[in-house]
Amino acid sequence: MNGIDSKCVHGGYTPKNGEPRQIPIYQSTTFKYDSSDAMGALFDLEASGYFYTRLQNPTNDLVAAQLTELEGGIAGMLTSSGQAANFFAVFNICEAGDHFISSSSIYGGTFNLFGVTMKKMGIECTFVDPEASYEDIAKEIRPNTKLIFGETISNPVCAVLDFEKFAKVAHDNGIPFIVDNTFATPVNCRPIEHGADIVTHSTTKYLDGHASGVGGAIIDSGNFDWMEYADKFPGLCTPDESYHGITYAEKFGKGAYITKATVQLMRDLGSIQAPQNAYYLHLGIESLHVRMARHCENALKLAKFLESDERVAWVNYPGLESNSSYERAKKYMPKGTCGVMCFGIKGDRATTVKFMDSLKLISIVTHVADAKSCVLHPASHTHRQLSDEQLVEAGVKPDLIRFSVGIEDADDLIADIKQALDQI
Repeated sequence: MNGIDSKCVHGGYTPKNGEPRQIPIYQSTTFKYDSSDAMGALFDLEASGYFYTRLQNPTNDLVAAQLTELEGGIAGMLTSSGQAANFFAVFNICEAGDHFISSSSIYGGTFNLFGVTMKKMGIECTFVDPEASYEDIAKEIRPNTKLIFGETISNPVCAVLDFEKFAKVAHDNGIPFIVDNTFATPVNCRPIEHGADIVTHSTTKYLDGHASGVGGAIIDSGNFDWMEYADKFPGLCTPDESYHGITYAEKFGKGAYITKATVQLMRDLGSIQAPQNAYYLHLGIESLHVRMARHCENALKLAKFLESDERVAWVNYPGLESNSSYERAKKYMPKGTCGVMCFGIKGDRATTVKFMDSLKLISIVTHVADAKSCVLHPASHTHRQLSDEQLVEAGVKPDLIRFSVGIEDADDLIADIKQALDQI
């Protein structure tokens, strides 16, 4: 099974004779064993299985396997949210006293997580301009730098990441490259094919597709050799005394990263995705390939309309030939990018608010990337916690409207925008 469309429908689960056609929901916190020794082997990581859903659950693992297959990785795990996924992905490598590099053009919540919350934990992040040169990014590498992070298509600015540049900086310095692939999804981009070592998702977005369940995911490519740089990654390459001295990279090989994140971080922090939400996610993934094509088709129509209206100051959508990311988008995402764009209305902040409040079909919600079209003003909403200086660093203009184009009739969406523009 090679086609991405088929993997969306069939990936991760092959029912045997007489088994359920759809994945079962294991709505149980605990799992029974016939002997104390059988359960003890699980706690010693000497046997595979389930004992408590805070660590692992069969439903979650089936969906994680589906996503792993879609991304072309070797192991994956689900988390309670995209924020939890990005935190686990970084914290699985970094500890107090460490440093990492991130593109500055990322989701505001992630920017705050990296720049504020993790700083309180003793982990420092340096934000770099994603368009900076290889040399300028490489200058930020320190002896204690453990990874580089970026988003395939940045939220909300919609800039396309230069995978090869960031991957080269990371690999030339013996550190992994982590990419949040939420907006593009594996249907339109598979970062591992372009040098990413670890991929994260907010599964709440396109993967779920219907705003029904919050969740996240981490997928490991298995390509990064932790033991080659053992001195940099003691958490993976030295004994873990909480598991009787197991060294993850030695015992689990290519599965070391996800195993450590599961048995150590999930054990201690407990950010598990509910099995019911994992089931909803699975249903969403089954139609992902169909929905992403429609999202991209609609978004291009809406972007062209906005670009042609004299009341619109600017439009940023990688699918437009006039866009600075167009060539990069065609290189990395030839089938299309996503349904998210951003634009600005001529006038002041009050003009923006008036326009948004006048929309009827398109909703104002703190969400993005699902079947229904929605808008959000990041400076007032998702990025509200950032200072003006941080907004500039993150590339968020005061007039920026994030527009997530759904799968409705494109003409209806255009009509709604027209009538809202007429109100300002």
